[in-house]
Amino acid sequence: MTVVAAPTRSITFATGAGASLLAALFGAASVLGFAPFYVWPVPIVTLAGFAWLIRQASSARRAAALGFAFGMGFFLTGVSWVFVSMHDFGGMPIPIAAFATAFFCAYLALFPAAVGYLTRRMIAAADAVRLALVFPAAWALSEWIRGWMFTGFPWLAVGYAQSPGGPLSAYAPLIGVYGVSLATAATAGTLAWWSPWTRVRRGWRGVLTHPAVVMLLCVWVLALGLRTVQWTTPAGAPVSVSLAQGNIKQDIKWQAESVQASLDTYLRLTLSSPGRLILLPETAIPLLDNEVPVNYFDLLAQHARDNHGDSLVGVPQVEPGNPPRYYNSVRSFGTQPGQTYRKHHLVPFGDYFPDWALISWIMSTLDIPMSSFSRGPAVQPPLQVADQRVAVNICYEDVFGEEIIRQLPQATLLANFTNDAWWGDSIASEQHLQMSQMRSQETGRYMLRATNTGVTAIIDERGQVQAKAPQFVTTILNGTAQGYIGSTPYVRWGNAVVLALACGMLAAALWRGRKA
Repeated sequence: MTVVAAPTRSITFATGAGASLLAALFGAASVLGFAPFYVWPVPIVTLAGFAWLIRQASSARRAAALGFAFGMGFFLTGVSWVFVSMHDFGGMPIPIAAFATAFFCAYLALFPAAVGYLTRRMIAAADAVRLALVFPAAWALSEWIRGWMFTGFPWLAVGYAQSPGGPLSAYAPLIGVYGVSLATAATAGTLAWWSPWTRVRRGWRGVLTHPAVVMLLCVWVLALGLRTVQWTTPAGAPVSVSLAQGNIKQDIKWQAESVQASLDTYLRLTLSSPGRLILLPETAIPLLDNEVPVNYFDLLAQHARDNHGDSLVGVPQVEPGNPPRYYNSVRSFGTQPGQTYRKHHLVPFGDYFPDWALISWIMSTLDIPMSSFSRGPAVQPPLQVADQRVAVNICYEDVFGEEIIRQLPQATLLANFTNDAWWGDSIASEQHLQMSQMRSQETGRYMLRATNTGVTAIIDERGQVQAKAPQFVTTILNGTAQGYIGSTPYVRWGNAVVLALACGMLAAALWRGRKA
């Protein structure tokens, strides 16, 4: 494969420390596209700047270094709240927590570095078409790989920045968040060529008929048309819902002297709830289910029956055995027979301690209760409650779109049970809300979010927040939710389509390179 060097005047800039600093600034600014800011055009512009730097780089190795700088700026700004989890609530000493946070962000930065390397390796500096093919394909594939490697961390996939109001989010029901990332990066790749400093030899007519620009126009025109499509249809009457937010501080949640106060808080909130469907968040009950006072679940069930509905309650479960197995679960109580969902996608260092040799030292520095859960089944049926079929997911599970669709199209509603108190008063909870909004867009379903400290919300089938509770307030969020039936293309095919598109774009770029 032949690498064509960029013009000398650009090489001088792209090999200096200034270019690395600029790449890091582009990465840091990209976070403005995500919640709670929702400035969706920003990542398009910053990715275009990153692609332009790649194009000017003197070598693939230099492009990788620029990608690493972009990634460090991006992730240190966007996900450094993991420090709060490790230090404030995990008990890790500040120096170790700071090192672990930097190490984690450096690992994540390897993915933009790979994008920089692959893109510069495959393009000629003056070939806008190959840039518009390789850069978005490499970016989308890197996000997909990041979403499953070492159990996956798909946080801040750039497609999320388009949810719910960005025009490119119209692709979510077709090709999911990675498809929206692909469209976002394709726009950026074209802008990196079509920039104010680009010399246009054929005039404006030549620009508008350039293959890369034609591809960009097709992406955006199609997106605008897709926004009018209704992929799913309402099923039955709306159901009244009540989402409890107990606002139990994480540092006291599991202390023995605080357990009764938590039980009292959630019982009081439940008994004041008018909804046919009542949701209590992840581990709202801070005891194993066999340790809960004998009449507590009876009181929850009786109130649900009085409302002619059901309650869904987050509670840890124990399954006797040698050794016993523990599950992060949601149980139902009310008019329907009792049902259970058990969390499948567990969070390393949150739900369990992984035995990874390189970072096993972290285990001895963390003090996280309830961190030895077992996995529930990968495929579990929706819970049939309050005349709805509810696809339950617990906390981190709703950031994995292809796992959510396992319960579809049977489910009429999605419900997320979360304890985001681990992240303190950071932007993480709002970012998590935005990912739930994307799940609604991908599936054409309402998403109900019951959380301990926020963000508790009702999200409609187009990803719009219909009701939202203030964070760090003990409250009940009351509203209605409409069940939906039908399948979006993403529900049918998952990530297969976007992976095929990305691989096809790389193949087209290789073919074009050999033909040149």
